[in-house]
Formats: sequence, C-alpha cells, structure tokens
Amino acid sequence: MEKRIAEEAGQLAKEQAREKVDMAREEAIEKAQSVKEAKRMEKRIAEEAGQLAKEQAREKVDMAREQTIAEAQKARTLKAKKQPPE
Repeated sequence: MEKRIAEEAGQLAKEQAREKVDMAREEAIEKAQSVKEAKRMEKRIAEEAGQLAKEQAREKVDMAREQTIAEAQKARTLKAKKQPPE
C-alpha cells in the first residue's frame, strides 16, 4: 500500500513538473511571437513612412514641373502677343 502511495505521489510530481515545463514553453513561444509581431509592426510603420515621403516628394516634383510648363506657356503667349503679325 505504501509503495503504491509513493508511486502515485511520484507520478503526480512528474505530471506537475511536466505541466510546469509545458506552461513555461508556451509562455516563451507567446513572448517570442509578441516580439516578432512588434518588429513586423515597426517595419511596416517605417515602410509606410518611407512610402509617404516618396509620394510627397513625387507630388512636389510634379507640381514644380507643371508650374514650369505653365510659366513657359505664359512666356510663349506673351512673346507671341508682342510680335507683330507678318
């Protein structure tokens, strides 16, 4: 009887230790996943900021080009008005 009680106590201790190890493993996995997710989020934010900066720079260049074209057209129109017809 004592032997059986000792065996059951040993089994219980082993099971508790196994559960503790499993819980620690799961917690470590969750922490690792959380860190990976945070890194992905940081990377995505940085990429979005970079894309926004590129888009703003592109828009600025486009506006400058359009302004240059408009000014050139205006200059041509004024020049044409100043020249007498032939």
